[in-house]
Amino acid sequence: MQNFIFISPNFPTNYWQFCHELRSNGMNVLGIGDQPYDELMPELKESLDEYYKVDTLEDYDEVYRAVAFFTFKYGRIDWLESNNEYWLERDAALRTDFNITSGFQTSDIPRIKYKSKMKEYYQKAGITTARYHLVDTFEGCRKFIDEVGYPVVVKPDNGVGASDTHKLSNDQELQRFLNVRASCHPDVPYIMEEFVHAEVNSYDAIIDANGNPIFEAGNVTPMSIMDVVNDRDNSIYYIVKDLPEDTRAAGRATVKSFGVKSRFVHFEFFRMTEDQASMGEKGKVVALEVNMRPCGGFTPDMINFARSTNVYKIWADMIAFGGTDMPVGEHFYCAYAGRRDGKNFVYSHEQIMQKYQDNMKMVERIPDALAGAMGNQMYVANFSTEEEMRQFYADVLAVNA
Repeated sequence: MQNFIFISPNFPTNYWQFCHELRSNGMNVLGIGDQPYDELMPELKESLDEYYKVDTLEDYDEVYRAVAFFTFKYGRIDWLESNNEYWLERDAALRTDFNITSGFQTSDIPRIKYKSKMKEYYQKAGITTARYHLVDTFEGCRKFIDEVGYPVVVKPDNGVGASDTHKLSNDQELQRFLNVRASCHPDVPYIMEEFVHAEVNSYDAIIDANGNPIFEAGNVTPMSIMDVVNDRDNSIYYIVKDLPEDTRAAGRATVKSFGVKSRFVHFEFFRMTEDQASMGEKGKVVALEVNMRPCGGFTPDMINFARSTNVYKIWADMIAFGGTDMPVGEHFYCAYAGRRDGKNFVYSHEQIMQKYQDNMKMVERIPDALAGAMGNQMYVANFSTEEEMRQFYADVLAVNA
Protein backbone atom coordinates (compact mmCIF):
# COMPACT_ATOMS: atom_id res chain seq x y z
CA MET A 1 0.00 0.00 0.00
CA GLN A 2 1.35 3.44 -0.95
CA ASN A 3 1.76 6.13 1.70
CA PHE A 4 0.74 9.69 0.80
CA ILE A 5 1.43 12.64 3.11
CA PHE A 6 -0.85 15.62 2.43
CA ILE A 7 0.44 18.88 3.88
CA SER A 8 -2.30 21.29 5.06
CA PRO A 9 -5.20 19.18 3.77
CA ASN A 10 -7.71 21.53 5.42
CA PHE A 11 -6.91 24.59 3.25
CA PRO A 12 -8.50 25.39 0.93
CA THR A 13 -11.54 23.67 2.35
CA ASN A 14 -12.30 21.81 -0.90
CA TYR A 15 -8.97 19.93 -0.71
CA TRP A 16 -10.55 17.20 1.40
CA GLN A 17 -11.73 15.86 -1.96
CA PHE A 18 -8.16 15.11 -3.05
CA CYS A 19 -7.70 13.13 0.16
CA HIS A 20 -11.03 11.34 -0.25
CA GLU A 21 -10.19 10.15 -3.75
CA LEU A 22 -6.71 9.01 -2.73
CA ARG A 23 -8.10 6.95 0.11
CA SER A 24 -10.82 5.55 -2.17
CA ASN A 25 -7.97 4.34 -4.39
CA GLY A 26 -6.52 2.32 -1.51
CA MET A 27 -3.74 4.65 -0.38
CA ASN A 28 -2.76 5.51 3.18
CA VAL A 29 -3.55 9.23 3.43
CA LEU A 30 -1.64 10.97 6.22
CA GLY A 31 -2.35 14.63 6.98
CA ILE A 32 -0.09 17.23 8.59
CA GLY A 33 -1.64 20.56 9.53
CA ASP A 34 -1.90 23.23 12.18
CA GLN A 35 -5.67 23.11 12.69
CA PRO A 36 -6.86 21.09 15.71
CA TYR A 37 -8.22 17.71 14.68
CA ASP A 38 -11.61 18.37 16.28
CA GLU A 39 -12.03 21.42 14.05
CA LEU A 40 -11.43 19.57 10.77
CA MET A 41 -14.39 19.07 8.45
CA PRO A 42 -16.03 15.67 8.98
CA GLU A 43 -15.42 14.85 5.31
CA LEU A 44 -11.69 15.45 5.78
CA LYS A 45 -11.51 13.38 8.97
CA GLU A 46 -13.12 10.48 7.11
CA SER A 47 -10.60 10.86 4.27
CA LEU A 48 -7.47 10.63 6.44
CA ASP A 49 -5.93 7.51 7.95
CA GLU A 50 -4.11 9.68 10.48
CA TYR A 51 -3.59 13.37 11.21
CA TYR A 52 -0.58 14.95 12.88
CA LYS A 53 -1.17 18.43 14.30
CA VAL A 54 1.77 20.83 14.44
CA ASP A 55 1.78 24.20 16.20
CA THR A 56 2.68 25.93 12.93
CA LEU A 57 3.49 24.72 9.43
CA GLU A 58 6.04 27.54 9.24
CA ASP A 59 8.34 25.59 11.61
CA TYR A 60 10.31 23.24 9.35
CA ASP A 61 11.73 21.20 12.20
CA GLU A 62 8.27 20.50 13.57
CA VAL A 63 6.93 19.41 10.18
CA TYR A 64 10.09 17.35 9.62
CA ARG A 65 9.41 15.49 12.87
CA ALA A 66 5.85 14.81 11.74
CA VAL A 67 7.08 13.26 8.49
CA ALA A 68 9.66 11.26 10.44
CA PHE A 69 6.93 9.95 12.73
CA PHE A 70 4.80 8.82 9.77
CA THR A 71 7.85 7.22 8.15
CA PHE A 72 8.61 5.28 11.35
CA LYS A 73 5.00 4.15 11.73
CA TYR A 74 4.00 3.42 8.13
CA GLY A 75 7.28 2.86 6.32
CA ARG A 76 8.61 4.58 3.21
CA ILE A 77 6.63 7.65 2.10
CA ASP A 78 5.77 7.40 -1.60
CA TRP A 79 4.24 10.84 -2.11
CA LEU A 80 4.23 14.19 -0.31
CA GLU A 81 2.17 17.12 -1.61
CA SER A 82 0.26 20.17 -0.44
CA ASN A 83 -1.04 21.18 -3.90
CA ASN A 84 -0.60 24.70 -2.50
CA GLU A 85 1.63 27.43 -3.95
CA TYR A 86 2.65 28.70 -0.52
CA TRP A 87 4.17 25.36 0.52
CA LEU A 88 5.88 24.29 -2.73
CA GLU A 89 9.37 25.01 -1.42
CA ARG A 90 8.59 23.29 1.88
CA ASP A 91 7.25 20.25 0.01
CA ALA A 92 10.42 20.05 -2.09
CA ALA A 93 12.67 20.32 0.97
CA LEU A 94 10.82 17.52 2.75
CA ARG A 95 10.95 15.29 -0.34
CA THR A 96 14.68 15.93 -0.65
CA ASP A 97 15.37 15.24 3.02
CA PHE A 98 13.32 12.02 3.04
CA ASN A 99 14.32 10.84 -0.45
CA ILE A 100 10.76 10.99 -1.78
CA THR A 101 11.41 10.99 -5.53
CA SER A 102 7.86 11.40 -6.83
CA GLY A 103 7.93 15.22 -6.99
CA PHE A 104 10.11 18.30 -7.31
CA GLN A 105 13.27 18.45 -5.21
CA THR A 106 14.97 21.48 -3.67
CA SER A 107 17.21 21.80 -6.73
CA ASP A 108 14.13 22.24 -8.93
CA ILE A 109 12.70 25.19 -7.00
CA PRO A 110 14.44 28.13 -8.71
CA ARG A 111 12.98 27.42 -12.16
CA ILE A 112 9.46 26.79 -10.88
CA LYS A 113 9.21 29.56 -8.27
CA TYR A 114 11.35 32.50 -9.43
CA LYS A 115 9.67 34.47 -12.18
CA SER A 116 12.99 35.61 -13.64
CA LYS A 117 14.23 32.03 -13.96
CA MET A 118 10.99 30.76 -15.52
CA LYS A 119 11.68 32.86 -18.60
CA GLU A 120 14.58 30.70 -19.78
CA TYR A 121 12.34 27.63 -19.85
CA TYR A 122 9.50 29.45 -21.59
CA GLN A 123 11.99 30.60 -24.20
CA LYS A 124 13.21 27.01 -24.66
CA ALA A 125 9.60 26.14 -25.38
CA GLY A 126 9.49 28.84 -28.06
CA ILE A 127 7.11 31.08 -26.10
CA THR A 128 7.63 34.85 -26.02
CA THR A 129 8.27 36.44 -22.61
CA ALA A 130 8.11 40.04 -21.42
CA ARG A 131 11.42 41.87 -21.00
CA TYR A 132 12.48 42.20 -17.38
CA HIS A 133 14.93 43.77 -14.95
CA LEU A 134 15.77 42.68 -11.40
CA VAL A 135 15.06 45.74 -9.27
CA ASP A 136 18.16 47.48 -7.97
CA THR A 137 18.68 51.27 -7.90
CA PHE A 138 16.58 54.09 -9.29
CA GLU A 139 19.16 54.60 -12.02
CA GLY A 140 19.24 50.90 -12.91
CA CYS A 141 15.45 50.71 -13.08
CA ARG A 142 15.25 53.95 -15.04
CA LYS A 143 17.67 52.60 -17.65
CA PHE A 144 15.37 49.60 -18.16
CA ILE A 145 12.32 51.88 -18.36
CA ASP A 146 14.10 53.98 -21.01
CA GLU A 147 14.12 50.79 -23.08
CA VAL A 148 10.57 49.53 -22.51
CA GLY A 149 8.68 52.68 -21.44
CA TYR A 150 6.12 53.24 -18.71
CA PRO A 151 4.05 51.62 -17.32
CA VAL A 152 6.01 48.74 -15.81
CA VAL A 153 4.92 46.04 -13.37
CA VAL A 154 6.91 45.18 -10.23
CA LYS A 155 6.39 42.14 -7.99
CA PRO A 156 8.39 39.77 -5.81
CA ASP A 157 10.51 37.49 -7.96
CA ASN A 158 9.35 34.62 -5.77
CA GLY A 159 5.76 35.55 -4.96
CA VAL A 160 2.36 33.95 -4.53
CA GLY A 161 -0.47 35.08 -6.80
CA ALA A 162 -0.82 38.83 -7.30
CA SER A 163 0.30 39.78 -3.79
CA ASP A 164 2.49 42.89 -3.60
CA THR A 165 2.20 43.49 -7.36
CA HIS A 166 2.15 47.09 -8.59
CA LYS A 167 1.92 49.01 -11.85
CA LEU A 168 4.23 52.02 -11.95
CA SER A 169 3.42 54.80 -14.39
CA ASN A 170 5.98 57.53 -13.68
CA ASP A 171 9.22 58.38 -11.88
CA GLN A 172 7.39 59.49 -8.72
CA GLU A 173 5.67 56.11 -8.38
CA LEU A 174 8.97 54.35 -9.06
CA GLN A 175 10.74 56.31 -6.32
CA ARG A 176 7.87 55.72 -3.89
CA PHE A 177 8.02 51.97 -4.56
CA LEU A 178 11.79 51.91 -4.04
CA ASN A 179 11.43 53.81 -0.76
CA VAL A 180 8.81 51.41 0.57
CA ARG A 181 10.82 48.42 -0.53
CA ALA A 182 13.96 49.74 1.17
CA SER A 183 12.15 50.27 4.46
CA CYS A 184 9.82 47.25 4.49
CA HIS A 185 11.31 44.53 2.26
CA PRO A 186 15.02 45.31 1.81
CA ASP A 187 16.02 41.66 1.35
CA VAL A 188 13.17 40.59 -0.98
CA PRO A 189 14.20 40.38 -4.66
CA TYR A 190 11.72 42.09 -6.98
CA ILE A 191 11.31 41.74 -10.72
CA MET A 192 10.29 44.61 -13.01
CA GLU A 193 8.64 43.75 -16.32
CA GLU A 194 7.35 45.68 -19.28
CA PHE A 195 3.58 46.08 -19.18
CA VAL A 196 1.68 43.68 -21.43
CA HIS A 197 -1.71 44.65 -22.85
CA ALA A 198 -3.48 41.34 -22.45
CA GLU A 199 -5.96 39.14 -20.64
CA VAL A 200 -4.84 36.06 -18.74
CA ASN A 201 -5.56 32.65 -20.26
CA SER A 202 -4.64 29.54 -18.33
CA TYR A 203 -3.72 25.97 -19.13
CA ASP A 204 -4.94 23.67 -16.37
CA ALA A 205 -3.87 20.06 -16.72
CA ILE A 206 -3.14 16.83 -14.92
CA ILE A 207 0.17 15.40 -16.09
CA ASP A 208 1.14 11.75 -15.75
CA ALA A 209 4.49 10.22 -14.78
CA ASN A 210 5.67 10.32 -18.40
CA GLY A 211 4.96 14.05 -18.77
CA ASN A 212 1.79 13.57 -20.83
CA PRO A 213 -1.52 15.31 -20.09
CA ILE A 214 -4.41 13.03 -19.14
CA PHE A 215 -6.81 15.96 -18.64
CA GLU A 216 -6.76 19.54 -19.96
CA ALA A 217 -8.91 22.63 -19.42
CA GLY A 218 -8.38 26.37 -19.12
CA ASN A 219 -9.80 29.63 -17.87
CA VAL A 220 -9.90 33.27 -18.91
CA THR A 221 -9.45 36.23 -16.56
CA PRO A 222 -10.64 39.35 -18.42
CA MET A 223 -9.66 41.62 -15.51
CA SER A 224 -6.21 42.11 -14.05
CA ILE A 225 -5.91 40.28 -10.72
CA MET A 226 -3.37 42.94 -9.78
CA ASP A 227 -6.07 45.59 -10.20
CA VAL A 228 -8.67 43.50 -8.37
CA VAL A 229 -6.37 43.22 -5.36
CA ASN A 230 -5.01 46.78 -5.37
CA ASP A 231 -8.31 48.51 -6.21
CA ARG A 232 -10.50 46.16 -4.14
CA ASP A 233 -12.61 45.53 -7.22
CA ASN A 234 -15.02 42.74 -8.04
CA SER A 235 -13.48 39.55 -9.42
CA ILE A 236 -14.48 37.57 -12.49
CA TYR A 237 -13.06 34.68 -14.46
CA TYR A 238 -14.49 31.66 -16.24
CA ILE A 239 -13.64 28.17 -17.39
CA VAL A 240 -13.73 28.09 -21.18
CA LYS A 241 -16.15 25.72 -22.83
CA ASP A 242 -13.38 24.37 -25.05
CA LEU A 243 -9.63 24.92 -24.65
CA PRO A 244 -8.22 26.95 -27.58
CA GLU A 245 -5.66 25.01 -29.60
CA ASP A 246 -2.97 27.69 -29.25
CA THR A 247 -3.34 27.60 -25.45
CA ARG A 248 -3.19 23.81 -25.51
CA ALA A 249 -0.03 23.86 -27.65
CA ALA A 250 1.66 26.45 -25.41
CA GLY A 251 0.71 24.49 -22.29
CA ARG A 252 2.05 21.20 -23.61
CA ALA A 253 5.29 22.83 -24.75
CA THR A 254 5.71 24.37 -21.28
CA VAL A 255 5.14 20.99 -19.60
CA LYS A 256 7.96 19.50 -21.67
CA SER A 257 10.34 22.43 -21.15
CA PHE A 258 9.92 22.45 -17.36
CA GLY A 259 10.04 18.66 -17.09
CA VAL A 260 6.68 18.34 -15.35
CA LYS A 261 5.62 14.87 -14.22
CA SER A 262 2.86 13.54 -11.94
CA ARG A 263 1.30 16.92 -11.17
CA PHE A 264 -1.80 19.04 -11.43
CA VAL A 265 -0.58 22.32 -13.01
CA HIS A 266 -1.92 25.82 -13.61
CA PHE A 267 0.08 27.69 -16.25
CA GLU A 268 -0.78 31.32 -16.93
CA PHE A 269 -0.36 32.95 -20.33
CA PHE A 270 -1.12 36.38 -21.67
CA ARG A 271 -3.36 36.65 -24.73
CA MET A 272 -2.54 39.98 -26.32
CA THR A 273 -5.48 42.40 -26.51
CA GLU A 274 -3.64 44.80 -28.81
CA ASP A 275 -0.53 44.83 -30.98
CA GLN A 276 2.67 45.45 -29.01
CA ALA A 277 5.94 45.76 -30.93
CA SER A 278 8.09 43.88 -28.38
CA MET A 279 5.58 41.08 -27.78
CA GLY A 280 3.59 40.48 -30.95
CA GLU A 281 0.20 40.94 -32.53
CA LYS A 282 -3.22 41.02 -30.91
CA GLY A 283 -4.40 37.50 -30.08
CA LYS A 284 -0.94 36.01 -29.63
CA VAL A 285 -0.32 33.76 -26.61
CA VAL A 286 2.77 34.78 -24.60
CA ALA A 287 4.23 33.66 -21.27
CA LEU A 288 3.23 34.89 -17.82
CA GLU A 289 4.17 32.31 -15.16
CA VAL A 290 3.96 28.66 -14.19
CA ASN A 291 2.21 27.36 -11.09
CA MET A 292 3.06 23.78 -10.23
CA ARG A 293 -0.17 23.12 -8.37
CA PRO A 294 -3.91 23.14 -9.09
CA CYS A 295 -5.62 26.41 -9.97
CA GLY A 296 -6.55 28.26 -6.79
CA GLY A 297 -9.65 28.46 -4.66
CA PHE A 298 -12.74 26.73 -5.97
CA THR A 299 -11.47 26.48 -9.56
CA PRO A 300 -11.13 22.67 -9.47
CA ASP A 301 -14.85 22.49 -8.67
CA MET A 302 -15.57 24.91 -11.51
CA ILE A 303 -13.63 22.68 -13.91
CA ASN A 304 -15.78 19.77 -12.74
CA PHE A 305 -18.93 21.76 -13.50
CA ALA A 306 -17.59 22.90 -16.89
CA ARG A 307 -16.54 19.40 -17.98
CA SER A 308 -19.09 17.24 -16.16
CA THR A 309 -16.29 15.26 -14.52
CA ASN A 310 -14.23 14.95 -11.31
CA VAL A 311 -10.67 16.30 -11.45
CA TYR A 312 -10.04 15.29 -7.85
CA LYS A 313 -10.53 11.66 -8.92
CA ILE A 314 -8.56 12.10 -12.16
CA TRP A 315 -5.62 13.43 -10.13
CA ALA A 316 -5.89 10.69 -7.51
CA ASP A 317 -6.13 8.02 -10.22
CA MET A 318 -2.94 9.43 -11.79
CA ILE A 319 -1.21 9.20 -8.40
CA ALA A 320 -2.41 5.68 -7.60
CA PHE A 321 -2.64 4.03 -11.01
CA GLY A 322 -0.80 6.27 -13.49
CA GLY A 323 -3.96 7.03 -15.46
CA THR A 324 -7.73 7.25 -15.23
CA ASP A 325 -10.94 6.04 -16.79
CA MET A 326 -12.97 8.91 -15.33
CA PRO A 327 -15.31 10.14 -18.09
CA VAL A 328 -15.60 13.74 -19.23
CA GLY A 329 -19.13 14.79 -20.17
CA GLU A 330 -20.92 17.77 -21.69
CA HIS A 331 -18.94 21.01 -21.81
CA PHE A 332 -20.12 24.38 -20.49
CA TYR A 333 -18.81 27.82 -19.68
CA CYS A 334 -18.46 27.97 -15.89
CA ALA A 335 -18.47 31.56 -14.64
CA TYR A 336 -17.13 32.92 -11.35
CA ALA A 337 -18.33 36.28 -10.07
CA GLY A 338 -16.92 37.62 -6.80
CA ARG A 339 -18.75 40.62 -5.35
CA ARG A 340 -16.85 43.01 -3.12
CA ASP A 341 -18.58 44.03 0.12
CA GLY A 342 -19.59 47.67 0.38
CA LYS A 343 -20.70 48.23 -3.21
CA ASN A 344 -24.24 49.37 -4.04
CA PHE A 345 -25.30 46.58 -6.38
CA VAL A 346 -28.41 46.98 -8.55
CA TYR A 347 -29.64 43.44 -7.92
CA SER A 348 -29.86 41.92 -4.47
CA HIS A 349 -28.52 38.50 -3.61
CA GLU A 350 -32.08 37.18 -3.58
CA GLN A 351 -32.82 38.61 -7.04
CA ILE A 352 -29.65 37.06 -8.49
CA MET A 353 -30.50 33.69 -6.96
CA GLN A 354 -34.06 33.86 -8.30
CA LYS A 355 -33.03 34.71 -11.87
CA TYR A 356 -30.14 32.22 -12.10
CA GLN A 357 -31.36 29.41 -9.85
CA ASP A 358 -31.20 26.87 -12.68
CA ASN A 359 -27.61 27.83 -13.57
CA MET A 360 -26.12 28.24 -10.12
CA LYS A 361 -23.57 25.66 -8.95
CA MET A 362 -21.95 27.26 -5.88
CA VAL A 363 -22.82 30.23 -3.69
CA GLU A 364 -20.52 30.93 -0.75
CA ARG A 365 -18.73 33.54 1.29
CA ILE A 366 -15.02 33.67 0.47
CA PRO A 367 -12.50 33.10 3.30
CA ASP A 368 -10.64 36.27 4.26
CA ALA A 369 -7.33 34.70 3.17
CA LEU A 370 -8.61 34.51 -0.42
CA ALA A 371 -10.93 37.54 -0.53
CA GLY A 372 -8.27 39.97 -1.76
CA ALA A 373 -8.17 38.33 -5.18
CA MET A 374 -11.61 36.70 -5.24
CA GLY A 375 -14.09 39.12 -3.65
CA ASN A 376 -16.23 38.48 -0.58
CA GLN A 377 -19.38 36.85 -1.96
CA MET A 378 -19.03 34.40 -4.82
CA TYR A 379 -21.43 32.99 -7.38
CA VAL A 380 -20.50 30.12 -9.71
CA ALA A 381 -22.83 29.27 -12.57
CA ASN A 382 -22.88 27.16 -15.75
CA PHE A 383 -23.92 28.43 -19.18
CA SER A 384 -24.16 26.84 -22.61
CA THR A 385 -23.35 30.04 -24.51
CA GLU A 386 -20.96 32.94 -24.05
CA GLU A 387 -23.87 35.39 -24.48
CA GLU A 388 -25.73 33.92 -21.50
CA MET A 389 -22.58 34.11 -19.40
CA ARG A 390 -21.95 37.76 -20.26
CA GLN A 391 -25.50 38.67 -19.25
CA PHE A 392 -24.92 36.91 -15.93
CA TYR A 393 -21.84 39.04 -15.32
CA ALA A 394 -23.71 42.20 -16.30
CA ASP A 395 -26.47 41.42 -13.77
CA VAL A 396 -24.32 40.25 -10.86
CA LEU A 397 -21.85 43.14 -11.04
CA ALA A 398 -24.16 46.02 -11.98
CA VAL A 399 -23.91 48.89 -9.46
CA ASN A 400 -26.11 51.93 -8.95
CA ALA A 401 -24.56 55.18 -10.07
